[in-house]
Amino acid sequence: MAIFALVYLGSLFSPALLDDADATHSEAAREMYRTGDWVTLHVDGIRYLEKAPLLYWLIASSYHLFGISEASTRLPLTLAMLLTVFLAGDWARRAFGDRAGVLAALVITTSLGFYLFTRITIPEALLSFFVALSFFCFIQALNSPAPRARWLWYGTYGSLALAVLTKGLLSLVVVGGTIFFFLLLTGQWRRWREFRIFSGTLLFLAIAAPWHLLAGFRNHGFFWFYFVNEHFLRFLGKRYPKDYNKLPAVAYWSLHLVWLFPWSLFAPLVIKNLITRWRERRSVAAQNWSFADQTRLLCFVWATVVLVFFAFSTNQEYYTFPAYFPLIILVADALVSACERQSRWQSAAYVVLVFLGVAASVALFAGLWSSRNLPYQPDVGAALAERAIGNYTLSMSHFFDLTGASFAGLRLPATLAAIAFLLGPLAALYLHLRSKSIAAVWSIASFSALFFFSAHLALVRFEPFLSSRALAQKTLSLASPEDTFMIYGDQSYGSSWIFYLGKQVLLVNGRTTSMEFGSRFPDAPKIFLTDSDLVDRWHQGSRIFLFAPLRNENGLRSLLGDQIVRVAQTSANAVYSNR
Repeated sequence: MAIFALVYLGSLFSPALLDDADATHSEAAREMYRTGDWVTLHVDGIRYLEKAPLLYWLIASSYHLFGISEASTRLPLTLAMLLTVFLAGDWARRAFGDRAGVLAALVITTSLGFYLFTRITIPEALLSFFVALSFFCFIQALNSPAPRARWLWYGTYGSLALAVLTKGLLSLVVVGGTIFFFLLLTGQWRRWREFRIFSGTLLFLAIAAPWHLLAGFRNHGFFWFYFVNEHFLRFLGKRYPKDYNKLPAVAYWSLHLVWLFPWSLFAPLVIKNLITRWRERRSVAAQNWSFADQTRLLCFVWATVVLVFFAFSTNQEYYTFPAYFPLIILVADALVSACERQSRWQSAAYVVLVFLGVAASVALFAGLWSSRNLPYQPDVGAALAERAIGNYTLSMSHFFDLTGASFAGLRLPATLAAIAFLLGPLAALYLHLRSKSIAAVWSIASFSALFFFSAHLALVRFEPFLSSRALAQKTLSLASPEDTFMIYGDQSYGSSWIFYLGKQVLLVNGRTTSMEFGSRFPDAPKIFLTDSDLVDRWHQGSRIFLFAPLRNENGLRSLLGDQIVRVAQTSANAVYSNR
């Protein structure tokens, strides 16, 4: 819990909300809070119909309780992570013993993917919790006496309904597909009369159906757009408008070693443990397996269903987030078994970790050395080397833009990270060789926590590049109530500018991506302009503030002539005015 507090509670209040998905989703929750419309999501006044509502309900409720802030925005996802830690600990404890419970909670808290993909406002952490809770209730129901099992079955259906309200039909595929294969492999499908299928389905529909029906009745075309376009066509890569990429197969599979780092280094132990347990239970009928054996099989099938499903679908790096939980449960089980008896696979994992840690530490110290004579850079984005080709649609794309000069603004976090990578793995290997295996595991967790703390400091340093809060504050200090605000291009370019302004913003050439479908409704506000509309309004009497990426400045000056003044700027974006 101390490590969780350092890693997650410490990052509630900073940095500012980031442009693109982070602030776009936060703005949808803010408009829900402001308008009181809890059925139809809006962004900049335009219907935003591609997302399920539960995360936005929770954030809007947080705004009601604590006011609008970065902390209240991030609170629901932080609580989801806290509940996930408790759930993992309790499940692993019931299956594999007290030590496994502690390790499962510890590994959840200190895995890179869990931390990385909760830095932005996306529903994956919440989805992962409800999917895991549904499976936990399911496997508990299979192994409980009738009176208690009844409520656990209802917990399975209720959690699944909440997962559907978090991210749509994906939950039905993951939970339904996993349970189907699990029951098939264990032969427990013969117990189907115990599953409360009729009453459980009614409970599921009572929770999940009302919002879908209300959203469909209030928004013409919702059912096609949400179920067909956003689910089936997105899976096939034919969603309109297309704004998602698919990771290459090699990157898709290998990146999971990164998302589960440093614990992914114990993958050989997990595989060995599963094979050993399978051989031990091969002669025992599957329906007579222990709760621990059932947990291993369920987690294996669960992770496989998620990973295979998204291998065929369009995907972003974080789409497989629901597979992390079962893999971590298997890691905790394998670590406990390995700690009870020394294993060459375990020793090999520590050696590899030391090698990677020393390499990372050397690279960080080299970056620090290269920037030793450079002045402190408060806006790290100004030192990035933006690629002339390629795209930035993948969430981790800017990692490849780091330069030596970037370290002039990252000295403290880079130093902390270098120390963590150097000392943590070395301490873990030393403790492992002294047969203090549990202490070695805690050493890895501690170095991970220090690395995440340094990563948070680095993200704060990147705030001027990734967020437009400073531009919004400067704009508000100059603006009067009758002024007009515009973004040149898609709203995602300056979504945090919109959030922190708290005003209606017009979009020039911005009828794109997530705004396109909502713009078709007859009552949609007239916020979409063309270049000619911009030129006409620019030379009228009222004052205009125009947000645009810096890469568009030459084009804007050519379009608008001499009557354009840059009034605020960061390394990525600027705000211009006609006065």
